[in-house]
Amino acid sequence: FFSGDKCKPTEYTKVKNMLLDLQNRRYIAQSKDKTVDEKMVLKKLLIDQMFNYFDSDNNGLVDTNELSQVIKRDELGKDLSDCSLFDLLKYDDYNSDKHLALEEFYRAFQVVQLSLPEDQKLSTTAATVGQSAVLSCAIQGTLRPPIIWKRNNVVLNSLDLEDISDFGDDGSLYITKVTTTHMGNYTCYADGYDKLYQTHILQVNVPPVIRVYPESQAREPGVTASLRCHAEGIPNPQLGWLKNGIDITPKLSKQLTLQANGSEVHISNVRYEDTGAYTCIAKNEAGVDEDISSLFVEDSARKTRKYYKKYKNTRLGIGNMFYVFYEDGIKVIQPVECEFQRHIKPSEKLLGFQAICPKADGDPVQRCVWATAVNVKDKFIYVTQPTLDRVLIVDVQSQKVVQAVSTDPVPVKLHYDKSHDQVWVLSWGNTEKNSPTLQVITQASGSVSHHTIHTQPVGKQFDRVDDFFIPATTLIITHIRFGFILHKDEPALQKIDLETMSYMKTISLKDYNCIPQSLAYTHLGGYFFICCKPDTTGAVLPQLIVDSVTDSVIGYNGDVTGTPHISPDGHYLVSIDDAKGLMRIQSITMRGEIQDAFDIHTNLHISDVAFQPSFTEAHQYNVYCSSSTQTDVLFVELSSGKVKMVKSLKEPVKAGEWPWNSKNRLIKDSGLFGQYLMTPSKESLFILDGRLNKLNCEITEVERGNTVIWVGEA
Repeated sequence: FFSGDKCKPTEYTKVKNMLLDLQNRRYIAQSKDKTVDEKMVLKKLLIDQMFNYFDSDNNGLVDTNELSQVIKRDELGKDLSDCSLFDLLKYDDYNSDKHLALEEFYRAFQVVQLSLPEDQKLSTTAATVGQSAVLSCAIQGTLRPPIIWKRNNVVLNSLDLEDISDFGDDGSLYITKVTTTHMGNYTCYADGYDKLYQTHILQVNVPPVIRVYPESQAREPGVTASLRCHAEGIPNPQLGWLKNGIDITPKLSKQLTLQANGSEVHISNVRYEDTGAYTCIAKNEAGVDEDISSLFVEDSARKTRKYYKKYKNTRLGIGNMFYVFYEDGIKVIQPVECEFQRHIKPSEKLLGFQAICPKADGDPVQRCVWATAVNVKDKFIYVTQPTLDRVLIVDVQSQKVVQAVSTDPVPVKLHYDKSHDQVWVLSWGNTEKNSPTLQVITQASGSVSHHTIHTQPVGKQFDRVDDFFIPATTLIITHIRFGFILHKDEPALQKIDLETMSYMKTISLKDYNCIPQSLAYTHLGGYFFICCKPDTTGAVLPQLIVDSVTDSVIGYNGDVTGTPHISPDGHYLVSIDDAKGLMRIQSITMRGEIQDAFDIHTNLHISDVAFQPSFTEAHQYNVYCSSSTQTDVLFVELSSGKVKMVKSLKEPVKAGEWPWNSKNRLIKDSGLFGQYLMTPSKESLFILDGRLNKLNCEITEVERGNTVIWVGEA
């Protein structure tokens, strides 16, 4: 009964289309303007009806007799050229049982049937940083089209990403080396059928990294001693303490207590037997880390002899100081007692012949002009002298200026890229900012003769650099590969490779009409938050979010506006909108989810912010904000939103008298365990005690000291 081999595949397809058409006319349904998904639903419905029509005895199988009946009933013997209905059995009887089942009908007419078990609609995968991860799509079915993967609504398959690949036959997503930027949600669906999708949550765990403070200390009997431990990791590590290898928990008493969620050992009225090696241990699902803080309890005569000798004669006590660059040179200040350790005068000679701040023509006194400074590994401080077209290098060990590095005219901004040990220099070219350039000083922490090298111009446009942004390293993110250059009046970010100092690609912000003004970055999910310049009408756009996995804009950060600042652990985004008098605080979870903002209204006109780890809670931060016009500093506890003011800190340098950047009153923290902050007024320095939340002291007669660096344990 088969019509030989005359029925060619193209003719056979026509037959099937004609059958579908017939059925559709019976059904009188229009399939115009329908999605692929909707058309497939309709097609399945038509095939179901057609099968029921063919299967006259309702046994779930269609045989040759039933096909003959349909041919007779519908007069389908002619008009089918060299094919007949019997060819259905010839071509599409997959199990060769001379019957057609409904599944075989579906295949014959290419009805795509996809399924996803209910309990697999959401799938969670945990991976540790540095490992590889495979996300497998659980959508199954006959004739399943290729699987498409998306992150933040951006299709990954076509992007040719370095670290995400292998959209192979099974449709799995392969991440070669997981980083914290990869955390978050991924969705997969069969091409054309995006209504049925699976969501994958990738959790990225990071082993703890620990720091203790101090590494060692000597105390006299009867005084108080404190040993602190800071650990970061994902999830947040649990902390424990050992003394000489034995858990201290059973020994806790009124005299020996744990504070701030176990991150501090507090010993009041220390005794000789409290001497020991105190080990802080941090554990989480990804691993463990530990470090030792040693305590020596000994009488004052022995201690004084030993330590006085050690520190006074070898000048080792040079760490934990603020360096303040002001009109009359450089002051090195110890914050606890507010003592000057050293004053480097403008007339002091640089390597014996050139003054640190040469006398300008017509100036009655020798004055220094500084813009910005950076700390290089607590070994050197690099500081710009914009009116002298150079960067000075201060050696922390000798507390002397050891080198001057010539730069392009008017150097105003520095950034130390720790990952590659290089200092980036932005120069304006002139005070009108007409021909700005970027230069790099390599081997920044090396004791070598330094010079600058130019970065490769982006699109041959050196003179358009408005600013640059390089993410900061953190305790758990020690390597940064990329940065961004911002061009004047250009709605784009130019991505640069920090290793080769070369241009990589442009991320366009044109669709959002955004000319970027400032950026912040969190490693939790790898998001950049971009503050756009007000448009021509003065309207302020919300911040944009760029996903660094895909280098794509994924939309607005809700209605949050203003300059973004990220806490050192990446967990808090603090946005300051001066025009609206608003400070908005968002937390970013361990899984890279950006939470809704809570608002603090302030008319302070915030100039600068400094983050400080909390003294009462582990894994929390506080923020201090200085004002560009007023005499107060605002303190905010980020976990609770609790606000306090530290008042009467005198007036700052006027904004018009500080042309180098928008921070005419900076505020500087003192590192991971630092208790103190410094903020300058026009003619004084104020040191704040962050632990007690109050003013520690004022140091007068320091004019225009608005360039400040903290140097830790050198």
